[in-house]
Amino acid sequence: VQLQASGGGLVQAGGSLRLSCAASGRSFSSYAMGWFRQTPGNEREFVAAISRSDRRANYADPVKGRFTISRDNAKNTMYLQMNSLKPEDTAVYYCAAAERSSIWDAPIHGSNYDSWGQGTLVTVSS
Repeated sequence: VQLQASGGGLVQAGGSLRLSCAASGRSFSSYAMGWFRQTPGNEREFVAAISRSDRRANYADPVKGRFTISRDNAKNTMYLQMNSLKPEDTAVYYCAAAERSSIWDAPIHGSNYDSWGQGTLVTVSS
């Protein structure tokens, strides 16, 4: 599957952004999907994941209550609604697809993902 992330940009602290991840190729509904982020010099870190059935979502502690992951299987698209953004949310955000997932899996480890998008930059100013 090919993934294209979009929606990044510059926003003030306290603001909102919605990231999108469009998928092409094989059946989007077969994959668990996730968002990760990375800052220069640091490892890529988990942000959020959603099961292929849309029945389970997992969030990293720093984003719980502020970010919401969702998907529209009819549109082959996943979203990340980011509210109450903080400067520490500044990063390149990547979307990823996990092919080997059960209907309930929402993987939090990058090693569970098989395909990655190119990343979209989110910058939160203070």
